[in-house]
Parts: sequence; structure tokens; C-alpha cells
Amino acid sequence: MNFDLDLLSKAKYWSTLSIIVVIVGWVILAAPLISPGLKDSNWPWLNLGIDFQGGTKITVPFEKEVSVSKIRSFLSSKDELSQLSDSNLQSAANSQIIYINTKADVGEDEVLLSDLRESLSANFAVTEEQISINSVGQQISQEFQTKAMQAIGLALLVILIYISWRFRLRYAVGAVSAVIHDVTIALTIFAVLGIEINLPTIAAFLTIVGYSLNDTIVYFDRMRENSGKRAARSESTFALINKSINQSLSRTLSTSTTTFIPVIALVLFGGPVLKAFSLALLIGVIVGTYSSIYVASPIVYAWDKYLARE
Repeated sequence: MNFDLDLLSKAKYWSTLSIIVVIVGWVILAAPLISPGLKDSNWPWLNLGIDFQGGTKITVPFEKEVSVSKIRSFLSSKDELSQLSDSNLQSAANSQIIYINTKADVGEDEVLLSDLRESLSANFAVTEEQISINSVGQQISQEFQTKAMQAIGLALLVILIYISWRFRLRYAVGAVSAVIHDVTIALTIFAVLGIEINLPTIAAFLTIVGYSLNDTIVYFDRMRENSGKRAARSESTFALINKSINQSLSRTLSTSTTTFIPVIALVLFGGPVLKAFSLALLIGVIVGTYSSIYVASPIVYAWDKYLARE
């Protein structure tokens, strides 16, 4: 089914909105780097998991609901657990799982961990064997940060080179701009909501890159196909791009819908373990579909229009 919508004429409004959102996102993400004190304030900043900042994450499943404040008071009242009193405590949706996140690498402190298990078991409905410990050292976390940035940077570079070779440079710039737009929005939402970013989340961001790129390539391929037929019809670039988007829109909607259904199921029923990963995918599906139309395509049109003036 082919649509007949005048989508490109609305691009100046939506593209302007995208530019504003991305700039706001960059300000939110970059401000704590310029002023490190913001990281310790209420400023929305990336909630890096222990994979990227080091430390220990202790997962405690309770048989009954328990509040974070009660666990914090409990840790503060025990001298042998005072090292954990300033930890960042988080609860799962059902409040029966508490995450104790500490920047200290206590994974090898068998005495502290043994005291924690025994104290929780004695004072709450907790089975010692169910308490899990995940510890990452500072050196390893720094390596994870470097590898994650290298992976995303390399992906963008390869995309730029490949699309420049497969299509033209303006198509590559449009595709990379769409990817940067999508990842920026995803990171900003994670920062504002305070959702933890860990290695699975980075995998989700790379999936966003692939999904957005695939959708964009579909439009670009149709534009190139129609360009070969344009000479005989004397069709304008505006009409060609608009028609190409409409011809591919039904495929995009079908793909996005079939992807959206299982992803929304993961968001709703995947539990706390898959929360960050599934939310990143959900953002990627929605924003990736949008950016292919209102970020990548308008850049190609503006570039073509500029070249036509020369």
C-alpha cells in the first residue's frame, strides 16, 4: 500500500523541534562534565552502573515488601555494616527486591558480606543463598567505559564510510545525524529518569543504531531507485524524496509495529533486570522511525537543494 502524504513539507517544523531537543539533551549530558559538582546534585545525569564506575551491587530478594528507608536505617544501625550505610538503595517495582549499590569494591570482603547475609536473614524474611553479589573493580570499569565509547564511535565511522561508498556523502551525513539524534534522545531520557546504564544498555544502544540505520537505508534506496527514473519525468528533488518516503512508509509501519509489540511486552513484563535494555529498545523503535523521515531525509533534500544553487 502506497501513501500519498505531504510529509516533507512538515520537515522544517519537526526538524527544528529535533534540533532543539538534541541541543537540550547535549546541555543536560555535557553540563556535569564542565561542572563536575553537578554530578552530586539533583541535576539529571547519567546513572552509570557498576560496570562503568566500579563498585558492588548487592541484590536482596525479600519474601515480603520492605521499604528502602527501612533498609537504610537498618544498615546505619549496624556497626559492622557501616561501610554500606551511604550506599545507593533502589527497589524493584514490587518493592520485594532491594538493590544495594556501593562505590566500594567489597566483593572480596568476606567478613562484611557474611555479616550482611547473616544480619538480613536474622532481621528480615531473606534467605542467605538468594543474596547475590556483583563486584567490578575501578580498572575494569574504566576499560568498559573506553570499550563502550570505542564501539559506538567505530560503528558511526563505519556507517559513514559505507553509506558514502554505497550512496553519496550527503546520504551518509543524513544517516549518521539520525543515529546521533536517536542515541542522544535515548541517553537524555535515561538521564532524566535516572535509569541505570550498564553493559546490556550499551548493547541496546547499538541495537538502536542498527535499527535506525536499517530504516534510513530503506528510504535512501528507494530515493536512489527513483532518481534513475527522474530524468524522463523532470521530477523535482522535493517530489522525489516525498514520493520515496510514501512508497516505503507502509513497510516502515509494518516493521515498527511488529517490533514494537514484543518490545512493549518486555517493558511491561520483563522485570527490573530487563528494564533498561527494553526501554532503550522501545525508545529506539519510536525515535528511529521518526528520525528516518524528519532527520535523515531533510538533510539529503537540503544538501541537494544547496548543490542545485551552485
